[in-house]
Amino acid sequence: MNLKGGKNEARISDSLFSESFAGFQALEVACWPRNGKDRAYGGTCHIDMNTLTDERAEAIQGLFHGSGLSISSLAYYPNNLHPDEETRTKIHHHLKRVIDAAHLLGVPLVGTFVGRDPWKDVAENLDLFKAVFPPLVSYASDRKVKLMIENCPMMYEWPGGSNVAYSPEIWDRMFEILPSPNFGLNFDPSHLLWQGIDHLSALRGFASRVFHVHAKDTEILPHVLGRVGIYGKGWWRYRLPGLGGADWRRFIAALHEMGYDGALSIEHEDPVWEGTPEKVRKGLLLGHRHLAEFLV
Repeated sequence: MNLKGGKNEARISDSLFSESFAGFQALEVACWPRNGKDRAYGGTCHIDMNTLTDERAEAIQGLFHGSGLSISSLAYYPNNLHPDEETRTKIHHHLKRVIDAAHLLGVPLVGTFVGRDPWKDVAENLDLFKAVFPPLVSYASDRKVKLMIENCPMMYEWPGGSNVAYSPEIWDRMFEILPSPNFGLNFDPSHLLWQGIDHLSALRGFASRVFHVHAKDTEILPHVLGRVGIYGKGWWRYRLPGLGGADWRRFIAALHEMGYDGALSIEHEDPVWEGTPEKVRKGLLLGHRHLAEFLV
């Protein structure tokens, strides 16, 4: 298991590989289209698909190898079930380019969202998933890349969220539809915590499907919850590991027990430690310090 920096804060440049990040072993690299910011934390383009040539890929690999780092996955998290077919086609075109880039760079994983058509219920979205995702997973498999989905409900864009893959109940149905060993989870406990879902049981229940792990915590704010209720806003917020409700000692123990040996990604979305590069750096180091205590 290795610690890595968050995908939203890294940059593919010499400044990334400074002594400030000593102790990190891998990075998740975001690959949105250039100028493709579509939401909070979206639109980050660490590697531009438009300029990725064999020579550029070799240079990127050299930069990582020379620093003792690896790329744990490439990241592109759009709505793959977008209700507008033209938009959905563009999204899939770019996702395939990211899969091609992973193959070129020798990266084994690409992370994405399932997404959701907000005008359809869960059953109807699962029908849409059945039509959309098998060809995408097959495309990745043909290039020796595994496709994984993150479990964030994506409450940014729609009252019910714009990602239907938010709960273990729905994951069960998705893996029944698409049992391919090249389709799995980028498991993030923070999204389960505020939903009231037992993140440790979910982790153990899907051990064989966990390809990658986000280390992100959630803090519940009872004084806000008591006023706005569960349908209100602002009663929970994402935090760095150790600053929320997750028991990282037990969580990492469960990862060891199930034989997980992939990346443990500090996905930095903590509002307390954002705003300047220095605060972000300190936040990553705080998260690293907390998690490192439990790694062997």
